[in-house]
Amino acid sequence: MAVHLYFSLIPEALIASMLPPEEFGQYYATGHDYKSKGQSTFFEIDPTFRHPYFEIDQAVARCVPAADGTPKNSVYVSVYRVLEHLPVSAIGKLYVATAYGQTLGLARSAALHAPTSGLHLYQDIAPANSLVVSTQGPAAYYEGITSKPAKFIRFPGMCFVELDLGALAEDPMNGLAGDLPYSFLHHLREALMTLKPGTKDSKLVHRVHSLEFPYRMVKGGFYVGSGADLAFYAMPSHADLRRDHQSWWRSANL
Repeated sequence: MAVHLYFSLIPEALIASMLPPEEFGQYYATGHDYKSKGQSTFFEIDPTFRHPYFEIDQAVARCVPAADGTPKNSVYVSVYRVLEHLPVSAIGKLYVATAYGQTLGLARSAALHAPTSGLHLYQDIAPANSLVVSTQGPAAYYEGITSKPAKFIRFPGMCFVELDLGALAEDPMNGLAGDLPYSFLHHLREALMTLKPGTKDSKLVHRVHSLEFPYRMVKGGFYVGSGADLAFYAMPSHADLRRDHQSWWRSANL
């Protein structure tokens, strides 16, 4: 059986597994016998990737089937400082699993998503898990915390997702919340109203925020970068998800 390498974002970890991506997503989201539930997001990593920081060959050697032929579910290679040692060139498809184990694969886009007008809401996923509002588009936001930091805080890389703000993106004070599912709307409005392009470009909403969020609120898609390299994984539209991925869409909205 082939051994796969996965870069998990919740939590940040490099994992070797004999399970193909869809089966790994089911296992990682629900555990054995569906006894636990939680969203799971992970990248498939080039199986030939090696780095002195990781003992990958040793982990792969431990991926052997059980006596009854059952494949090895997971061998953790590392749970610390994973992203900073992963070049973007080694990162493959992104898989987004619902809390019920339905898994959706997203291919890397050829170009970054064109930034929209208005304000932005970013959920940092790895290595930090902060919730941040910003005047900057995704590429500028990434540069400001990695390769071209505007402040003392700097990360070697980052994976994050933009979340929808609805009408608050253009009018944080008076915009209607509509069906925004955020439980911290008052605090979110206050944070958005402090932003001033060129003067105050970003504001923390939550220093440590839950990594589970409604997938229907993903705006554009997911971003992963290391150093100056930034890759984008587009999220299909709601209409496309309803038409082409019905089981995943229903599971994501239970």
